[in-house]
Amino acid sequence: MTFTSDESLNDLQAYGEDAAPREGAHWYAVQVASGCEKRVKTNLEQRVQTLDVANRIVQVEIPQTPAVKLRKDGSRQNTEEKVFPGYVLIKMVMDDETWQVVKNTPNVINFVGAEQKRRYGRGRGHVKPMPLGNAEVERIFKQTQEQEPVIKIDMAPGDKILVLSGPFKDFEGEVIEVSPERSKLKALLSIFGRDTPVELEFNQIQKQS
Repeated sequence: MTFTSDESLNDLQAYGEDAAPREGAHWYAVQVASGCEKRVKTNLEQRVQTLDVANRIVQVEIPQTPAVKLRKDGSRQNTEEKVFPGYVLIKMVMDDETWQVVKNTPNVINFVGAEQKRRYGRGRGHVKPMPLGNAEVERIFKQTQEQEPVIKIDMAPGDKILVLSGPFKDFEGEVIEVSPERSKLKALLSIFGRDTPVELEFNQIQKQS
């Protein structure tokens, strides 16, 4: 990798001195191309072994929480949902070599940190990676371990549904509101010839094609 005049070797070595002492690793957040989190993780882990920096880039994680996806036929699929879409967390000792290993990984955009202005000329400067605080890291990983599975459903206002269970079984209706955080939705059902809003659980309904 070639550096511009304002991204000198001394600047990048300073990252290690300021943000992550060489004798210890810290967690950093790295922005990646949308939808490429797993690809970046796999590629970076391979590069770490090939370039022999496993003693300084020690862990790559995509924080995820459990989720349950309801399929159109009413069946459930266990899955995971990213806590921070578009970001990967890396535990590493920051120095010139490890910075380059991460930055040169395909689909990596940049470290999260403080933007440093150019010393002269026009254009944007470079980003000085900043480590995440211990409390923030602890909160993130605690969330991934303790959060109850979230029920996800491919449903939006205007979709047609069929009620599968409960007092309105076999009724057809139209979705008017979706509340993913409560695993519920509201739909207009024709009851006694009148459109009536009814609240239903996600697992009580099936999306009509």
